[in-house]
Amino acid sequence: MSDTLILAKTLIQRPSVTPADNGCQLLLAERLRAIGFEIEHLHFGEVDNLWARRGKAGPLLCFAGHTDVVPTGPESEWQFPPFSAHEHEGQLYGRGSADMKGSVAAFITACERFIAQHPDHTGSIAFLITSDEEGPAKDGTVRVIETLEQRGEKIDWCLVGEPSSTDKLADVIKNGRRGSLGATLTVQGIQGHVAYPHLARNPVHAFAPALLQLCTETWDQGNDHFPPTTFQISNINAGAGATNVIPGKLEVQFNLRFSTELNEQIIRKRVEAILNQHALDYEIDWQLSGNPFLTAEGELVDAIRKAVKNVCGYETELSTAGGTSDGRFIAPTGAQVVELGPLNATIHQVNEHVGIADLDKLSDIYEQTLIHLLTDPAA
Repeated sequence: MSDTLILAKTLIQRPSVTPADNGCQLLLAERLRAIGFEIEHLHFGEVDNLWARRGKAGPLLCFAGHTDVVPTGPESEWQFPPFSAHEHEGQLYGRGSADMKGSVAAFITACERFIAQHPDHTGSIAFLITSDEEGPAKDGTVRVIETLEQRGEKIDWCLVGEPSSTDKLADVIKNGRRGSLGATLTVQGIQGHVAYPHLARNPVHAFAPALLQLCTETWDQGNDHFPPTTFQISNINAGAGATNVIPGKLEVQFNLRFSTELNEQIIRKRVEAILNQHALDYEIDWQLSGNPFLTAEGELVDAIRKAVKNVCGYETELSTAGGTSDGRFIAPTGAQVVELGPLNATIHQVNEHVGIADLDKLSDIYEQTLIHLLTDPAA
């Protein structure tokens, strides 16, 4: 049993449903302290965060990840108990195995091997580990970054262990993410009897033309790095609970995943212009989860591409698809940010699992990335 597998199983066996960490970061800190890292435990609200750094000089390569996991769902539907870290037919089953305790374990073992071989490496290595990635993301990575910025501590390269792979390990790496802007819209009407519609105002009927326009709007054409912006309704709710009552209020929740062709202000202005065009009586509450970011070709992308080719024997693909990640808090500081982790096919699902052999390969990719970035080829 490899060191990476042993550590991944140990982490999975600690139920750490967000925002709980359940001792995972203490375990990681012990391993990192043993190889020369200085440890800081940063607590904000209910959230545990770990900042560990080895070295004082730049450039700084940071491994970023999280120890919290989403709830298991019905445990009776799992083939094996979700926190048992059960091995079966070459797969490691358990909540967090793919998202992302497997990656965190691979981070650690890659660093242990690298430092054993290169104790006098150039630059610095850091770990930013939170227990608030799967939750509100208010007291996790964003607060750690605020702390680092206040003291002038800058990350140059950041490798996030989010599960980026699609069909085989490291076939896709994420060098950017779309922005995410959500909203809760309340449309006011006048409740009444369905037999007397002239005495009421149905907010569902009033909103329907605006809904059609919002759903068919072409927000942008995307660009070379991002697909076009998308608009999706996630919830619509109205009604008084009876078939003969016109509702007095409609609540709609929607989200836009947007490219670098747009920004929050432009989107809000365009959405509200459509709502105003239809003379709706409404209130809208906007929630920005993150702006789009892109890491162009550069040292980090090049190093990871070489590492994947060395370990896996094939080229990797750059992508900005998918949801948000904590990379959205790190990229605005000027850091190059790339996400690379295991297959994402079962994340957040019942019977989440990761390939056991993939864990060792992932650790090798991380180690190769360290070698490419933090060793002097002339030495």
